[in-house]
Amino acid sequence: MPVHHPGPADAAISFRSVSKCYGGSQGSVQALDSVTFDIEPGEFFGLLGPNGAGKTTLISILAGLSRASSGQVLVHGHDVVTDYARARRSLGIVPQELVFDPFFTVRETLQIQSGYFGVRNDPRANDAWIDELLEHLGLTDKADANTRQLSGGMKRRVLVAQALVHRPPVIVLDEPTAGVDVELRQTLWQFIARLCKEGHTVLLTTHYLEEAEALCGRLAMLKQGRVVALDRTSALLAGRASSMLRFKLDTPLPPALQANARVTGRIVQIKTRNAAEVESVLATLRAFGGQPEDLEIGRADLEDVFLEIMRGEPALSPPLLQPPRQVSA
Repeated sequence: MPVHHPGPADAAISFRSVSKCYGGSQGSVQALDSVTFDIEPGEFFGLLGPNGAGKTTLISILAGLSRASSGQVLVHGHDVVTDYARARRSLGIVPQELVFDPFFTVRETLQIQSGYFGVRNDPRANDAWIDELLEHLGLTDKADANTRQLSGGMKRRVLVAQALVHRPPVIVLDEPTAGVDVELRQTLWQFIARLCKEGHTVLLTTHYLEEAEALCGRLAMLKQGRVVALDRTSALLAGRASSMLRFKLDTPLPPALQANARVTGRIVQIKTRNAAEVESVLATLRAFGGQPEDLEIGRADLEDVFLEIMRGEPALSPPLLQPPRQVSA
């Protein structure tokens, strides 16, 4: 029996050498440069990058809002250009912007949205699913409220419900928790994680890297329109800084440490790979009269890895992991 090798037709989403170039009076801008990767069915996948990296451009091409200059995008084997109807039907997209119709209630908005995809307003099927969406997203008591009366956080919940109302196999979340409260964030992730376990594919773009680390099994990182990292989240974390030295400091950080430090108010974090590097950092602090408080050593998180990759720092290599030195008696 021949061995089956997964390919673009097997993927939930497939980006094949996707490039996008914008022209203008100031010259052309290369927003995307030969972006290629697949997202497998049932995967919770994260797309990360700084502002201007090309994330939203890639999502816009996937959604059919923009046309790639070259390359191909497939959704469950359906080309987003030549087979756009089937591709769109497979997608549920939550955009960054708050887009809503001020003339309808929340329930009416969801019924109309489902109608766009040919879903019947059957009380035993679609209306039951709408009720479930309203409940899981904390919108039940707002079902008959006009959308223009809702707060910004509530409007974002409606956007999530609109993306899910036709039960798409692929869910795209473009900065879904930007500017929302902790309650919505937790409610949303519990519901989306459940859908992923049930077989839905999730593509997430976010600047909250702790969310990506906790939720995404695999990540791609974009920088200036190119994929600069693509791997399992655990592999990216393991292949970079082994630990971070964290402490609080009330005095200025010594110049020798500033380049490799991440400073948030009084909190300083510095990458360290072995005990000798920890002692070197502390010795430098003491030489400048620094008195670190609440000193601790923890493992590097995704934000540390992200910053390293964006700076172009190489991955951790075995020689840098020095074994403990033997102390003679």
